[in-house]
Amino acid sequence: MTALAEAEVRRADRCRLTPERALETLDEAEAWLRERGVVTLRPDCSLPSLHFALHEEPYAPGKGGFAEWPATRWWWGHALDQRPGIHFLKLRRGKGVFLTDETAALADPLARAELAAADEGSHGEDAQRLVAHLAEAGPSFTEELREELGLDGRTLRVLRACLERIGVIVADTFEVEGSDRYATEVARWDQRFPTAAAAGAAELATAGLRAAVIAPEAEARRWFTWEPPREWADDLVAAGRALRVEDLLVSTER
Repeated sequence: MTALAEAEVRRADRCRLTPERALETLDEAEAWLRERGVVTLRPDCSLPSLHFALHEEPYAPGKGGFAEWPATRWWWGHALDQRPGIHFLKLRRGKGVFLTDETAALADPLARAELAAADEGSHGEDAQRLVAHLAEAGPSFTEELREELGLDGRTLRVLRACLERIGVIVADTFEVEGSDRYATEVARWDQRFPTAAAAGAAELATAGLRAAVIAPEAEARRWFTWEPPREWADDLVAAGRALRVEDLLVSTER
């Protein structure tokens, strides 16, 4: 068996690409997510996907949007995000991705650098006001932020999208007790992750490659907001941590 063929078998197993490997319980999904370290919600790239790993028919096939989510276990993503040490962050160029404490730490110096830039005003006046307010008031619900900062709903949504993408802020959604409503709480990165870590874009991309097992090199470089250095793939291959097969990178890490 060639190295690529062996890796394809390993990918099918690790990423649960076949129905017999479907996730059966929420606890099993949590254990799988922690083992992979980098997991998307919906399948849209080579990274492992929670919804794909469920192998459940969508609620309304062909309808698009939320109708394509798993018919009965659509809520698992939110439930996993509520578990300690699991974070659904918008660091995949604005798209959400599940990271564990360990893989989120790989992005820590990158997010802290963006937060420092926001504190200094480099990301605009509204961003500077928002992070300053959060530093003083602590994590705040979006309704409070609109009122206290005088921002309309659309302006705050756009601001959040820009800042969550680069890790300046982190948003968490909670069910309002006794109702079917949800509330979103916004915090600075350093409030959600108070302990600084040393890693960077290369380590984050490498964690993604390990999770995926196999990925096109060009895609892997653009998984996250911050691209790894140009020599990233060459260094992995030289260190024996990956193989290059045509335009693919194959992780050798188990």
